[in-house]
Amino acid sequence: CTVVAIENDPTAIPLLREVTQRIFELDLNASRWADAIALAEEPFDYVVAADVLEHLVDPVAAMGEMRSLLAPRGSIILSLPHIGHAAIAACLWDDDFAYQDWGLLDRTHIRFFGIKNIQELACAHGMAIEEARFVVRHPAYTEFTAQWDRMPFYLRIMALRRRFATVYQIVTRSIPHERMGNAVDLMSLVPPRPK
Repeated sequence: CTVVAIENDPTAIPLLREVTQRIFELDLNASRWADAIALAEEPFDYVVAADVLEHLVDPVAAMGEMRSLLAPRGSIILSLPHIGHAAIAACLWDDDFAYQDWGLLDRTHIRFFGIKNIQELACAHGMAIEEARFVVRHPAYTEFTAQWDRMPFYLRIMALRRRFATVYQIVTRSIPHERMGNAVDLMSLVPPRPK
């Protein structure tokens, strides 16, 4: 496959050159950023935003820009952290919304998504979810183990009763709504149990 990358951090460009020479230095928070790509590239079979949209001021606008880059049979693949994970409830119970260098509370996240928000985002600009996968993790095996351990046992039991309590991340593949038969409704899915 041919990879085209978009990067805003000049220090990351040398790392990207190991996988592609086709790199656009663009700010995804800028309006009409996709225009520069559309002028230089053919439409794409896949546009991938893996752990990107939670860092943007307007992720819905970014979805519109990504859709404009799709080939007729193309799709958008998103990977988003789930703020409804039970470990976040433990942080809130502990009065410690602990921003970190990575993970669910990465200090560079400026947007947070629950299951319904992820559905709405994936369906923005006439897209529909064709496929979805859940990345599950028990709260004791996250970056918030200490907060989880401090949470009273009865509250941990209650927190884990929520259907999406162990969903750490959601990966979706969306296509234009007009190509969709039966769209996936994330709220109707049952996530796998954590190992």
